[in-house]
Amino acid sequence: MTMNGKRILVVEANQVSSRSFSKVLESAGYSVVKAADGSGAVSTARHEKPDLIVLDPTFPPDVAHGGGVKWEGLLIIEWLHHMQEAMATPVILISDNGAAEDQERCMADGVVAVLQKPVDNDELLATIASVLNAES
Repeated sequence: MTMNGKRILVVEANQVSSRSFSKVLESAGYSVVKAADGSGAVSTARHEKPDLIVLDPTFPPDVAHGGGVKWEGLLIIEWLHHMQEAMATPVILISDNGAAEDQERCMADGVVAVLQKPVDNDELLATIASVLNAES
């Protein structure tokens, strides 16, 4: 199944998880760009204009303070939704925190889906396909 050039930005600080997500998405025919922190996510979204963003909102302390900004998932989403290049880009959140109030806040901030870690690859691909088909 080829997705005809749909580009997905994977924002994940853990390199093993980042490579794993990338392999799954590329094997399904998506083009993948990656960022390892908040400033990278904002910069990559601005320059690459992805069709969808897969975001793990948790960053280790040494990564979370890139450029003097305490990056975390919801701050990244706020920045993205204020940028002309990414304000309409759907975001799928990959969470290791199942708190319902966090999920409600995320959905209010423009997240289209929240998947729990460990992420099932089939569920990830089905969610992405559903979101991208709805966008078309």
